[in-house]
Amino acid sequence: MLEHAFRMRSTIRRKPQRGSYDRAVIHRVLDEGLVAHVGFAVDGMPFVIPMVYARLGDELILHGAVASRMLKEGSTGVDMCATVTIIDGLVLARSWMHHSMNYRSVVVFGRSREITDREEKLAALTAVIDHATPGRSRESRWPDDKELAATRVISLSIDEASAKQRKGGPLPDEGEDAALPHWAGELPLAIRPGAPIADPTCDGVQLPASLTRDRW
Repeated sequence: MLEHAFRMRSTIRRKPQRGSYDRAVIHRVLDEGLVAHVGFAVDGMPFVIPMVYARLGDELILHGAVASRMLKEGSTGVDMCATVTIIDGLVLARSWMHHSMNYRSVVVFGRSREITDREEKLAALTAVIDHATPGRSRESRWPDDKELAATRVISLSIDEASAKQRKGGPLPDEGEDAALPHWAGELPLAIRPGAPIADPTCDGVQLPASLTRDRW
């Protein structure tokens, strides 16, 4: 019974036809997303904290200051939840009730653990640095021992996860709504980087390869 309840945490009940439990689909969303909202509880009080992250296999990597309440709680090996959402567009309908958003999202449930081994910790931090800008870890200074000691890194195992998405325009109008003189359709949205702005102290420093790739 308990195992069944555990597996039910990620079951999609609202609009289940939009859901997927395929690991490849889940990994694609996690790899494209930039921010995870991490949920945890302390003394019965819920908290949700936005975090940069990275995926290593079937683990999410989270890091921050040793004093972080979320990371301190995660270091004790508790169940946590993380949600990643990518907004692809606004769905504008003729009626208020049919307005929506196009999105891709993943909800992850898993057990946390602190990463203390030096090499594993460095590999985890490398993944975080390279997640948004691949190759950036090779273009910047690695942390020294003091910085490593001041940084806590935890992994959240992807024990259970589900993806959900919506795409396309508004639901077809019915009855009198179809004749209303209001525009309906989609407004696509995307995160697009602008031109890199160099720090004033970078005079004469060449733009790194990670910022000149075709992906930008």
